[in-house]
Parts: sequence; C-alpha cells; structure tokens
Amino acid sequence: MHLINNAIDEIGMTWYQWKLFCLNGFGYAVDSLMLLIQSIIAGSARAEFNPSFHNGLTIAVYVGMLTGALFWGLSADVIGRKYAFNYSLLISSVFCIVAGASPNWIVLGLFVCLSAFGSGGNLVLDTAVFLEYLPSKDQWLVTVLAAWWGLGQLVAGLFAWAFLVPAKWNCSVSGDPCTWNNNAGWRYIWFTSGALILVMSLARVTVIRLRETPKYLIGEGRDEEAVETLQFIANKYHKPCSLTLDQLQACGQFGQGRRASVTAHARSKWSPAEIGIHLKGLYQTRRLGLSTTLIWFSWLLIGLAYPLYNVFLPTYLATRGAALGETSAYLNWRNYALANFCSIPSPILAGLMCRSRIFWGRRGVMIIGALITMAFFFAYTQVRTEAQNLGFTMAISFFLNVYYGTLYAYTPEVLPSAHRGTGNGIAIAFNRLMGIMSAIVATYANTSTPVPIYICAALFAVMALVSAVFPFEPMGSRSS
Repeated sequence: MHLINNAIDEIGMTWYQWKLFCLNGFGYAVDSLMLLIQSIIAGSARAEFNPSFHNGLTIAVYVGMLTGALFWGLSADVIGRKYAFNYSLLISSVFCIVAGASPNWIVLGLFVCLSAFGSGGNLVLDTAVFLEYLPSKDQWLVTVLAAWWGLGQLVAGLFAWAFLVPAKWNCSVSGDPCTWNNNAGWRYIWFTSGALILVMSLARVTVIRLRETPKYLIGEGRDEEAVETLQFIANKYHKPCSLTLDQLQACGQFGQGRRASVTAHARSKWSPAEIGIHLKGLYQTRRLGLSTTLIWFSWLLIGLAYPLYNVFLPTYLATRGAALGETSAYLNWRNYALANFCSIPSPILAGLMCRSRIFWGRRGVMIIGALITMAFFFAYTQVRTEAQNLGFTMAISFFLNVYYGTLYAYTPEVLPSAHRGTGNGIAIAFNRLMGIMSAIVATYANTSTPVPIYICAALFAVMALVSAVFPFEPMGSRSS
C-alpha cells in the first residue's frame, strides 16, 4: 500500500481525477435530490391519493437508501467498486421516471424505494473511489466533493419552485379537486429528476471507463492489474510512474496462500463469513475499533438531526411564514431554494479549512461546524421577521454542511481500504435507519413547533463532543 501511495503521489493530479470529481459528485447530487424530492412532492401526492399514513414516502426512501447502502457497500469489498459506480445511477433513474406515473400512494412508495435503492449506495462508493485515486496532498478534495450534495439540494428546490408554484400544476393552489390533470406538478418533478439522473448515469460510462482502484486490487493480491492501471493513467496524461510489478512482488510473493486475500476475505467470498471478516477488520486494534464505533455513532446522530430539520423543513417554513404574514407558495419555495443554495459553498470552505492546522484538521472543522450550527438552531427559534427567517435558515444550511461534508470525507479516510466499503456502508445504513425513525417521530409529534429545532441543536452539541474524541486525524497522512 505504501508503494501504491508513492506511485499515486508521483503521478499527481490528472484529468482522470478531475473527471472522477465530477462523475462521483453526481452520486452525491442524486442522493440529496432523491431525499428531498420525496419530501417536496409528498403534500401534493397526498392531496391526490388521500393515504392513511402521511409519512410513508419518507420511510420508503430511507428503506431504499438503507438497503442500497448495505448492498452496494458490502458488495464493494467483495466484487469491487466499479460495478456500483457504473450501474447504481441507472437503476435509480429508471424507477425515478416510473414513479412519476404512479396510480396510487402504495405504488408511488414502492418506486420511490426502488429508486432510492439505486442511489443509496453512491455515498458509500463515491468517496471511496475518489479517495483511492487521489494523491495524498489533495485528499482534502474529498471534503469539497460534498458541494455536489448541495447542488442536488438546489436542483430539488428549483424543481419545486418551477413545478409546484403554478396553479395549473398544483391543485392546492387552484383549489380544485386533485387529479392528474390539475395536479401534475409533482409528477413532472419525478419525470425531470429521472431524466437528469439518466443523463448522469450515461455520463459515467461514456466520459470515463472506470478501472478498478489499485488499492482494492492490492487487497485482492492482483498486483499486475494494479501496476497496469497506474501505468495507464501515467502514460495517458504524460506523468511519471516508476512503480513496477517486481517492486510489489518483492514485498512478498502471492503463492497458493495469497497472503493479502487471506486477511481481506473468507475462504469463499460468497459465504456469510465474508461479512464477519470485514467487520473483524474494522476492529483489528482497540484504537481502530474505537474510531469505527465513534464514526458509526456520529452517522447515527446526523441521521436523526438532518431529516428532522431538512426533510420536514417545508412544513416548518410554511408555519413560520404564516406567523410572519408570508404564506405564498412562491415565497416558501423561494426560501427553500435559497437555503439549499447555501449548502454548495460550505463544503468548499470546509475543504480549505481541512488543509490548515489552525483549525485542528478534519476533527477541528467538524467541531466548528457542529457548534456554529447548534448556535444558529437555538437562535432560529427567536425569529420574528421574514428577513430573519430567511437569513437564519440559510446560515443553518451553510454551517450544517460544513460538518456534514467533512464527516463524509473523514469516514473513508480513516477506514482501512480492504474494509472501507463495509465500514462506510454500515455508517450510512445507520444514518438511513435514523431517517426512518425521524418519519415515525414526525407522525406522532408536531413538526410545526420549535421542538424539533431544539432537539437538532442538542444533537449537534453531542456531535461536536464526539468529533473532539475521534482517535485519528487524517490531515498530513496518507489513506490506506
């Protein structure tokens, strides 16, 4: 692994990595787009279908993302990274388009779940694939990758602004009984989102032909393929690469025992013991075990705080607007789009901060992001004017994603390569599990009150504390 890192550092940044930055960023954008679209269209779809369980779509999308994170995450350590990279967005786009033609609430929930299954594995693989090709001095770009998450949020807000404001596409605005003819706005959002995701999925297999990451190949004992991949990138972009197969084999021959594979896999990759091997690998030492546990706990906390605030933000914004005398759909969705726009520059700032020891590396950036977010959450409950309402919403969105974007990058950086997909997949699965819990909480609690805001503030205080006790700091070191 040391030799592979040396070779990647020697090659440096090329257009290959910059293409991955964009194509992996598509996965980030689709994940956030899917998550917010279902909450945006839920009200219009409910008005048309009159379901007995109003938060069913939220549970459907999180169930799909949970199973997707586990499926694609665990399979990434078994069959490799490139298959999820190539096919996950295509699966998501097909079911996203079909969801727009749903005849009832149950079918809509099914297709939302299946679409989320495709997109749910992207956050597991996007960071891993990008990180495993990055030179060590540029690892901070994994944090910046989260700007694509904000772009997905912005697109969701703009789609809502475009399709839910006109009365001809929204029966709640026109006041007529809801049918496909006068309530097609939410369907157009699904159709448009699916078409956009389809374009992204096609770009992934046409703009670049992803090769399996060298670090995964090393874990498999496939030294020759690892060298070939690095030499291919170096030759294509006219960069030096002095790594040879002899250098890798000098570290230990891979005979019948295939030493690397013995530590990374069970006797059969397809046996239940395979999962146990990867879980054991995440707890090989006490320090690594503590790190893994704290990372999973952090994802659990943000998994509850984020949907309580963001998925149910349209409801809270509407009630705040009513209290402030602003009740138009135009203003509600305008504010929603502006708040989501603020989540684009925040990961870029976080990435720049992660490069400096002034902020105590990744851990310090997460502490700062979590504490400032907590402060703005508490302040938001005292909003009295429309300008304050918009300003504090934008500030929360900005600083929340400083923390979130850094956590996304920190997780794969400190996980060992051979078990990175499993550890990352379980972390995101915990996140999705709490998303399901948030929907249940919202069913029996009043999300139009400030109570969820106070809960979110308390959760971010705990996140800051957990970040302070993380045992590893990736800044200045190379990922395994």
